[in-house]
Amino acid sequence: MHSLPIQGVVEASSWIMPWLDMAATAVFALSGALAAASMRKTLITFMFFAAVTGVGGGTMRDVLIGAPVFWMHRSAPITVCLASALAAWFTPRRIWPAHAIEWLDGVGLAAYSVFGAAKALEWGIPPLPAAIMGVVTASMGGIFRDMLAGMPSIVLRPELYVTAAACAAGAYVTLVGAGVDRGMAMSIAFLIGLGLRGAAIQCNLSLPQYQR
Repeated sequence: MHSLPIQGVVEASSWIMPWLDMAATAVFALSGALAAASMRKTLITFMFFAAVTGVGGGTMRDVLIGAPVFWMHRSAPITVCLASALAAWFTPRRIWPAHAIEWLDGVGLAAYSVFGAAKALEWGIPPLPAAIMGVVTASMGGIFRDMLAGMPSIVLRPELYVTAAACAAGAYVTLVGAGVDRGMAMSIAFLIGLGLRGAAIQCNLSLPQYQR
Protein backbone atom coordinates (compact mmCIF):
# COMPACT_ATOMS: atom_id res chain seq x y z
CA MET A 1 0.00 0.00 0.00
CA HIS A 2 1.42 3.39 -0.94
CA SER A 3 1.81 6.12 1.62
CA LEU A 4 -0.16 9.31 1.46
CA PRO A 5 1.63 12.40 0.15
CA ILE A 6 4.47 13.28 2.53
CA GLN A 7 3.99 16.03 5.07
CA GLY A 8 5.73 19.35 4.93
CA VAL A 9 4.95 20.28 1.33
CA VAL A 10 5.38 24.03 1.19
CA GLU A 11 2.58 26.27 -0.02
CA ALA A 12 4.59 27.37 -3.05
CA SER A 13 4.59 23.92 -4.58
CA SER A 14 0.87 23.48 -3.97
CA TRP A 15 0.04 26.20 -6.48
CA ILE A 16 3.04 25.83 -8.79
CA MET A 17 2.58 22.11 -9.46
CA PRO A 18 -0.91 22.26 -11.04
CA TRP A 19 0.17 25.11 -13.33
CA LEU A 20 3.37 23.29 -14.23
CA ASP A 21 1.36 20.17 -14.99
CA MET A 22 -1.09 21.98 -17.27
CA ALA A 23 1.64 23.94 -19.05
CA ALA A 24 3.63 20.79 -19.75
CA THR A 25 0.52 18.97 -20.95
CA ALA A 26 -0.34 21.83 -23.30
CA VAL A 27 3.07 22.16 -24.92
CA PHE A 28 3.49 18.41 -25.30
CA ALA A 29 0.02 18.13 -26.80
CA LEU A 30 0.78 20.97 -29.19
CA SER A 31 3.97 19.24 -30.30
CA GLY A 32 1.91 16.14 -31.05
CA ALA A 33 -0.65 18.13 -33.02
CA LEU A 34 2.13 19.81 -35.02
CA ALA A 35 3.56 16.40 -35.84
CA ALA A 36 0.14 15.50 -37.27
CA ALA A 37 0.13 18.81 -39.15
CA SER A 38 3.49 18.01 -40.74
CA MET A 39 1.88 14.82 -42.07
CA ARG A 40 -1.28 16.70 -43.19
CA LYS A 41 -3.61 14.49 -41.17
CA THR A 42 -7.27 14.95 -40.21
CA LEU A 43 -8.58 16.83 -37.18
CA ILE A 44 -9.30 13.54 -35.41
CA THR A 45 -5.68 12.51 -35.90
CA PHE A 46 -4.57 15.90 -34.55
CA MET A 47 -6.60 15.26 -31.41
CA PHE A 48 -5.31 11.70 -31.04
CA PHE A 49 -1.69 12.74 -31.44
CA ALA A 50 -2.19 15.63 -29.00
CA ALA A 51 -3.82 13.44 -26.36
CA VAL A 52 -1.27 10.62 -26.57
CA THR A 53 1.65 13.03 -26.47
CA GLY A 54 0.15 15.22 -23.76
CA VAL A 55 -0.83 12.55 -21.24
CA GLY A 56 1.26 9.54 -22.28
CA GLY A 57 4.21 10.18 -19.97
CA GLY A 58 2.06 11.08 -16.98
CA THR A 59 -0.06 7.98 -17.50
CA MET A 60 3.02 5.76 -17.45
CA ARG A 61 4.26 7.52 -14.30
CA ASP A 62 1.00 7.11 -12.42
CA VAL A 63 0.74 3.43 -13.32
CA LEU A 64 4.29 2.79 -12.08
CA ILE A 65 3.98 4.68 -8.77
CA GLY A 66 0.50 3.33 -8.04
CA ALA A 67 -1.28 6.68 -8.19
CA PRO A 68 -4.70 7.22 -9.79
CA VAL A 69 -4.15 8.00 -13.48
CA PHE A 70 -4.45 11.77 -13.42
CA TRP A 71 -6.59 12.37 -16.49
CA MET A 72 -9.13 9.69 -15.56
CA HIS A 73 -10.38 11.68 -12.59
CA ARG A 74 -10.49 15.21 -13.98
CA SER A 75 -11.29 16.60 -17.37
CA ALA A 76 -8.76 19.43 -17.53
CA PRO A 77 -5.79 17.47 -18.99
CA ILE A 78 -7.75 16.02 -21.91
CA THR A 79 -9.50 19.35 -22.44
CA VAL A 80 -6.09 21.04 -22.70
CA CYS A 81 -4.94 18.40 -25.20
CA LEU A 82 -8.00 18.83 -27.40
CA ALA A 83 -7.73 22.63 -27.22
CA SER A 84 -4.09 22.39 -28.29
CA ALA A 85 -5.09 20.21 -31.23
CA LEU A 86 -7.73 22.73 -32.29
CA ALA A 87 -5.24 25.60 -31.97
CA ALA A 88 -2.81 23.77 -34.27
CA TRP A 89 -5.58 22.84 -36.72
CA PHE A 90 -6.80 26.43 -37.16
CA THR A 91 -3.32 27.96 -37.32
CA PRO A 92 -1.50 28.18 -40.68
CA ARG A 93 1.65 26.07 -40.69
CA ARG A 94 3.73 28.91 -42.10
CA ILE A 95 3.58 30.88 -38.83
CA TRP A 96 5.22 28.10 -36.82
CA PRO A 97 9.03 28.27 -36.57
CA ALA A 98 11.03 25.52 -38.25
CA HIS A 99 11.92 23.98 -34.89
CA ALA A 100 8.56 24.55 -33.21
CA ILE A 101 8.06 20.89 -32.34
CA GLU A 102 11.54 20.62 -30.82
CA TRP A 103 11.17 23.77 -28.73
CA LEU A 104 7.68 22.93 -27.51
CA ASP A 105 8.86 19.45 -26.70
CA GLY A 106 11.82 20.96 -24.83
CA VAL A 107 9.61 23.12 -22.63
CA GLY A 108 7.37 20.14 -21.91
CA LEU A 109 10.40 17.96 -21.23
CA ALA A 110 11.78 20.33 -18.60
CA ALA A 111 8.42 20.91 -16.92
CA TYR A 112 7.36 17.27 -16.85
CA SER A 113 10.78 16.15 -15.58
CA VAL A 114 10.28 18.31 -12.52
CA PHE A 115 6.59 17.59 -12.07
CA GLY A 116 7.05 13.84 -12.47
CA ALA A 117 9.81 13.73 -9.87
CA ALA A 118 7.80 15.94 -7.51
CA LYS A 119 4.70 13.77 -7.74
CA ALA A 120 6.71 10.60 -7.20
CA LEU A 121 8.29 12.07 -4.05
CA GLU A 122 4.88 13.06 -2.76
CA TRP A 123 3.70 9.47 -3.22
CA GLY A 124 6.48 8.20 -1.03
CA ILE A 125 8.85 7.07 -3.79
CA PRO A 126 12.55 7.21 -2.74
CA PRO A 127 14.71 9.93 -4.34
CA LEU A 128 16.47 7.89 -7.06
CA PRO A 129 13.33 6.15 -8.37
CA ALA A 130 11.53 9.49 -8.10
CA ALA A 131 14.11 11.10 -10.38
CA ILE A 132 13.67 8.22 -12.83
CA MET A 133 9.91 8.81 -12.76
CA GLY A 134 10.65 12.39 -13.79
CA VAL A 135 12.53 11.09 -16.83
CA VAL A 136 9.72 8.64 -17.67
CA THR A 137 7.09 11.38 -17.36
CA ALA A 138 9.09 13.71 -19.60
CA SER A 139 10.20 11.23 -22.26
CA MET A 140 7.34 8.84 -22.93
CA GLY A 141 4.97 11.34 -24.55
CA GLY A 142 7.58 12.25 -27.16
CA ILE A 143 8.40 8.58 -27.72
CA PHE A 144 4.72 7.76 -28.31
CA ARG A 145 4.37 10.74 -30.68
CA ASP A 146 7.37 9.71 -32.77
CA MET A 147 6.20 6.09 -32.92
CA LEU A 148 2.75 7.16 -34.14
CA ALA A 149 4.26 9.52 -36.71
CA GLY A 150 6.72 6.91 -37.95
CA MET A 151 9.62 9.28 -37.22
CA PRO A 152 13.00 8.33 -35.72
CA SER A 153 12.52 8.50 -31.96
CA ILE A 154 13.74 11.74 -30.45
CA VAL A 155 15.33 9.65 -27.68
CA LEU A 156 17.68 8.00 -30.20
CA ARG A 157 18.95 11.25 -31.69
CA PRO A 158 22.50 12.20 -30.68
CA GLU A 159 21.71 15.57 -29.09
CA LEU A 160 20.88 15.80 -25.39
CA TYR A 161 17.32 14.73 -24.56
CA VAL A 162 17.04 12.11 -21.85
CA THR A 163 20.14 13.67 -20.30
CA ALA A 164 18.35 17.02 -20.01
CA ALA A 165 15.35 15.32 -18.39
CA ALA A 166 17.59 13.40 -15.99
CA CYS A 167 19.47 16.57 -14.99
CA ALA A 168 16.23 18.45 -14.33
CA ALA A 169 14.65 15.62 -12.33
CA GLY A 170 17.89 14.90 -10.49
CA ALA A 171 18.39 18.56 -9.66
CA TYR A 172 14.89 18.80 -8.19
CA VAL A 173 15.28 15.70 -6.04
CA THR A 174 18.72 16.83 -4.87
CA LEU A 175 17.59 20.36 -4.02
CA VAL A 176 14.54 19.15 -2.10
CA GLY A 177 16.71 16.65 -0.23
CA ALA A 178 19.03 19.51 0.70
CA GLY A 179 16.12 21.43 2.21
CA VAL A 180 15.58 23.98 -0.55
CA ASP A 181 12.07 25.41 -0.81
CA ARG A 182 10.14 23.27 -3.28
CA GLY A 183 8.93 26.19 -5.34
CA MET A 184 12.50 27.43 -5.72
CA ALA A 185 13.72 23.89 -6.43
CA MET A 186 11.14 23.55 -9.21
CA SER A 187 12.18 26.81 -10.82
CA ILE A 188 15.89 26.00 -10.74
CA ALA A 189 15.43 22.44 -11.99
CA PHE A 190 13.12 23.58 -14.80
CA LEU A 191 15.67 26.14 -15.99
CA ILE A 192 18.43 23.52 -15.90
CA GLY A 193 16.41 21.11 -18.05
CA LEU A 194 15.26 23.79 -20.49
CA GLY A 195 18.75 25.26 -20.75
CA LEU A 196 20.33 21.92 -21.59
CA ARG A 197 17.64 20.98 -24.09
CA GLY A 198 17.75 24.45 -25.66
CA ALA A 199 21.52 24.21 -26.03
CA ALA A 200 21.09 20.83 -27.68
CA ILE A 201 18.59 22.24 -30.18
CA GLN A 202 20.60 25.35 -30.98
CA CYS A 203 24.13 23.93 -30.92
CA ASN A 204 23.60 20.20 -31.51
CA LEU A 205 25.04 19.61 -28.06
CA SER A 206 25.46 15.89 -27.41
CA LEU A 207 27.27 13.36 -25.28
CA PRO A 208 30.23 11.43 -26.74
CA GLN A 209 29.11 8.41 -28.74
CA TYR A 210 30.48 4.89 -28.42
CA GLN A 211 33.47 4.49 -30.75
CA ARG A 212 34.90 1.04 -29.98
